[in-house]
Amino acid sequence: MKKYYLFFLVAVLLTACGNRRLSPEVLQQKIDSVYALEKLEELKRQGVNLEDASPFQLFYDSLDIQALPMSYSEDYMKILPNYQVVPQAIMSFLELEGRIAPKAIALPETIGARLVLLAADVADGEYELWLYSLDSDCYPVDKLLLYQPQVISDSKLTLPPQETYFSITSNYEIRVMEYADESDEFGQLSTFIVDDARMFVEQR
Repeated sequence: MKKYYLFFLVAVLLTACGNRRLSPEVLQQKIDSVYALEKLEELKRQGVNLEDASPFQLFYDSLDIQALPMSYSEDYMKILPNYQVVPQAIMSFLELEGRIAPKAIALPETIGARLVLLAADVADGEYELWLYSLDSDCYPVDKLLLYQPQVISDSKLTLPPQETYFSITSNYEIRVMEYADESDEFGQLSTFIVDDARMFVEQR
């Protein structure tokens, strides 16, 4: 029955377009919209109201998973493997206005917290890397800056720490090592955990 319903809606779309030839891309978008509409109707029949859901929920569910443990490397920050571009509607939700193409990937879920790595572009090919914690409804709770590149803006060099390294263990211990400049041999190590309130708490 559903198949016939979908064929009927697609036929209506094609008829409504008259004699205009649709490109394969446009036609696929219209077909995808039909499927999305059917899915929304099915969820409504099940009592699920997406208007009450976090705007980030469906996007989070679509993200690839970054395996742990993981650590900083130049190649990782250049490639951002398996990261997914953040949709425009989600950018405002995460206060990312002004960024051109932020990207995200999820971490394996830990008890009581959902974690997302978000790469926010600051220049062509250069990204800050943030770690977000989300509640059970996928609303942001806290965020932690893991990496910030040195970039030139308006002919002025912004100077974050000379070098920044980070790692996340399989036990969700987050370590950020910062070196102030080339003469800094020891650097400053900060270690964070995710507490029961889903906040990033520095261990002292």
